[in-house]
Amino acid sequence: MSRAILRVIHAGPLVSIQDGGRFGHMRFGVSASGPMDRSGFAVANTALGQRAGATGIEVSLGGLVLECRHGAVSIAVAGGGFAVDFAGTKSGSWTVQTLHQGERLSIRGGAWGSWAYLAFAGDLKSQNWLGHSATHSMSGFGGGALKAGQDLEIEDAETRDDRSGDIPCPAFAKPDGTARVVIGPQDQHFSPVSVETFLSTPYKLTDAFDRMGVRLSGPVLELSEALSIPSEPILRGSVQVSGDGVPTVLLADHQTTGGYPKIATVISADLDRLSQMRAQGTIRFAAITPEEAIAATRAEAQAKRDYLAELAKPRPSLSERLLRENLIGGVTTGGED
Repeated sequence: MSRAILRVIHAGPLVSIQDGGRFGHMRFGVSASGPMDRSGFAVANTALGQRAGATGIEVSLGGLVLECRHGAVSIAVAGGGFAVDFAGTKSGSWTVQTLHQGERLSIRGGAWGSWAYLAFAGDLKSQNWLGHSATHSMSGFGGGALKAGQDLEIEDAETRDDRSGDIPCPAFAKPDGTARVVIGPQDQHFSPVSVETFLSTPYKLTDAFDRMGVRLSGPVLELSEALSIPSEPILRGSVQVSGDGVPTVLLADHQTTGGYPKIATVISADLDRLSQMRAQGTIRFAAITPEEAIAATRAEAQAKRDYLAELAKPRPSLSERLLRENLIGGVTTGGED
């Protein structure tokens, strides 16, 4: 059985082990966690022929440097326009390469995006919690945050030459500064002016941005009634407004219940792009109906399924590509004038 060992040389804040998410436990106070950008994570795994939710690494803007200490393994980097240094060769992310013993891989923030994903052609061994390796950042349960000096073991490591090369970056990957929302469920606690302000005025993402959520900077949203409501379940994408009238968008490691009113909910089709925005970026919210949200989410899911299905197909090997080419066209006997 092949095995690869990678040493963590550097790991920035919030660089952690993740899988597709830990679902079905919210009634016990456990959020799903998993990747901030679920699409980018699925792309990295699928590009290697892995399950879309297989265990990998989420890389923040703080970056990650690994050194292969033993064996060899193919890796994929996707999700966010990060800068990659692969064994001394610089490139963008959205790539599949093979890391050999003695070589280093560096992933750092680049032109756009807040999160990149590193997947392996093999089984990254990690701690599990409730059957999943997804790391809950507040508790540390799951695979955990990476630390310098830590060794990562990949069992059944493979080199996938049929997967090497660039990954096409899909149109749905990049943030565009907008997010569609369904108004409510507590919009009745806000004045009509506040709802209109929320929809008509751009907000900035602040530096209070982590896996739990991102606090926004912009006009104060005043409530028309008492602030406190009975504590109730909260979903990823909820736009919660605290006592100071400032909205916060809740993300992967959100709390599962809360008593602050929620003025709107970002639709799931736009959450990955919102999560890839950076602090100080500007966002505008656009209201759509629940029926429009369902239609948009179905259309986005189909586009992603089509993209991943095409990406899952192995590429021809070098010998196969050569066999497809006409390498003798125009050859002569050499005796012509």
